[in-house]
Order: sequence, then structure tokens, then C-alpha cells
Amino acid sequence: MNNSNVKLSLIIPCYNEEKNIAPLYDLIKKDLGQFHGTYEMIFVNDGSRDDTRKELKKIHAKKDYTKIIDFSRNFGKEAAIYAGLLEAKGEFISIMDADLQQRPKYVLDMVNFLEENEEYDCVAAFQKRRKESMILRFFKKLFYRLINKMTKITFVQDASDFRTFRRNMADAIIEMKEYFRFSKGIFSWIGFETYYMPYEVEKRANGKTKWSFSKLFHYGVGGIISFSTMPLRFSTVMGMGCSFCSLIYLVAVVLKRLLHGVEIPGYATIVGLILLLGGLELFAIGIMGEYLARTYVETKKRPIFIAREKLSYKEDEGKMS
Repeated sequence: MNNSNVKLSLIIPCYNEEKNIAPLYDLIKKDLGQFHGTYEMIFVNDGSRDDTRKELKKIHAKKDYTKIIDFSRNFGKEAAIYAGLLEAKGEFISIMDADLQQRPKYVLDMVNFLEENEEYDCVAAFQKRRKESMILRFFKKLFYRLINKMTKITFVQDASDFRTFRRNMADAIIEMKEYFRFSKGIFSWIGFETYYMPYEVEKRANGKTKWSFSKLFHYGVGGIISFSTMPLRFSTVMGMGCSFCSLIYLVAVVLKRLLHGVEIPGYATIVGLILLLGGLELFAIGIMGEYLARTYVETKKRPIFIAREKLSYKEDEGKMS
């Protein structure tokens, strides 16, 4: 429960964003200058290798309503979001990136919408026009189509982590303590009424994107494994199908030999079948291995993140905004 006078908590994961910290802070102060209430900024330094930590400390020195969580190493954006939620005191909680592609002005629209529409618990932003290559858009569309068929929950295409939600929804997310976190799945799994608001994504101000195609691929596979057991069932069905086909082939070979007395050399056929079935078996074992590996890590009960340092504020020193 929230007993603080903070109305809005901004959670901002940061990884190698040294050149974006100061401009983002200034933009937040500008865009939220007309915000009615007190807001706090929670910057989570996700093991950055540049001077992001130093820039964040400069922001914290201004004695604003600013918190800094400094990870001991890179734990990933999902862990950073979770760490921010644990520290958030606001009645409303917003998650946004530090690269200036998601502007704070949309947070005002989200909060206003939630205040005017009590039936909704969350406002999620989505890109109406994606500024990506056709190949990347194709694979993302394919991913959403697959995951929606393989899970019992609905994933809205192009919905981002840039969203604002109420305290009760934040508390529900915090209860999800799994180590392998997939926020898009968690947001959908817990339910709550969500309104999807279009927004215009800006160009990255400085630095390069942290999401390569390979990282997006592994992120998508991890999401499917986290919220679906369909791949395991697929392995079972595939094994049964191969066994059935093998049985039919065996019967055909025996009948051909008995009825026609035809000698079947079979060398190439046998080698081909061995390679095919061996590949399918390894593929099925690999799927089971992915689930087993995640179960193994979860049973260790390791922390989702480790904070090297936490910097908070005293409410009597913070500036009202």
C-alpha cells in the first residue's frame, strides 16, 4: 500500500546513457512542470559501462525528488523495471526509456486519462507508425502471431513497456517474483483494464540502440518459454508423428519384400532417416533443455538484481513540482 504524498513515480532504466541523462532530466522538468502533485524520478543504472552513474549522481545532487539505484552489474531491463517498482511510492507509476525516444509529455496524457476514466487501470503506449525496417516489422508481426496462438493470454501487437498504471497494478506485478521476467507477458497475465494510446516515437538523441536482432530473437523466445508450454507439447506431437511415419514405412518395406521379393538397398534411405530422426530428437531435447535450465535457475532462488548503491531523498528536502 502507498502511504506517501507522491502522486507519480517515473521509473527510468538506464544502460550506457551518459549523454542522455541530463537532457532527459531537463525535459522531464519541462514537460511535467504543470503536473498537479508531487512526482519522483527513479533512475536505475543497469550496470552501465560508461559515465551514466556519474551523470546520475549529478542529478541526485540537485536534491530533487530523485532516487538512484545502481546495479552491481548488468541484470537487464526487466530487472531494472522490477527494482524501480519496489522503490516507487506513487499513486501512479510510469515506465519510460532513457534514450529520449519516449517523451515525458505523454505521461501527463496517461495520468489525466486514468484520473478521468476510473474503469481503466493502465494506459499503454503503442507506435502507430513504426520506424523500423520491413524485415524487423515482419518478424515482430510473426512473433505476436505465434505467441498469441501459443498462450492463453493476449499480447497486443506493438504495445510497449512505455505505460502508466495505478498502484494496485504495480503491487500485482511486484508479486510476480520470477527470475526470468518478460514484462509484456506479465502485464497481460495479471489482467487489469488497459487502454492503448498511440504515440509518436522520437529519434534516439545519443548513443546506439541496445536491441540487436539477435537480442530481440532471444527476448522473444524467452517470452514464449515463460508463458507457454506449447513447445513441449509440440515435441510430443512431433515424436508421435515420426513414430507413426516410421511404422508405416516399416510395413511398406516388409510387404514389398514378401509380395514382390524386391530387394531394397536402403542405404541412402536409412542414413537419411537416421539423420532426420536424430535431428528431430536433438531439437526436442533442446526444447526440454530450455525449460529445464530455467527451472534449474529458478530453484536457486537467486535475487533478480543486486544493488551496489541506492540513493534516495528526504521528502522535506525535495522540491515540490
